[in-house]
Amino acid sequence: MQDLNKEQPKLKDLLEFPCSFAFKVMGENKPELADRVVEVIQKTIPGDYVPTTKPSSKGTYTAVSVTVNATNIEQIETLYKELGAIDIVRVVL
Repeated sequence: MQDLNKEQPKLKDLLEFPCSFAFKVMGENKPELADRVVEVIQKTIPGDYVPTTKPSSKGTYTAVSVTVNATNIEQIETLYKELGAIDIVRVVL
C-alpha cells in the first residue's frame, strides 16, 4: 500500500537545467493555432521553432508539438500558463 503522506516529486526536482522540454498543445483546428503557440513561446524563450501539427481523427482539434530549450523552471511554468490562456487552446501537456 502506498504511503499517502509521501509527496510526489515536483517537476522542478525531476529536471536538470538547461534541458529540452516538449510542449503538446491541443486546440481548435484553426489555421492560426500553430503560429499563436510559437508566438507565445517566442516571448519567453526566443528561438527558431518548427512546430509539428496533427489533426484529430474527426478534424475538430489539432495537436501542436514544440520542443524548447529551457534554462529554468520558471520558463516552463510561465509557458504552461500562457499557452493555456490562448482562447482556442483546450489542453497543454
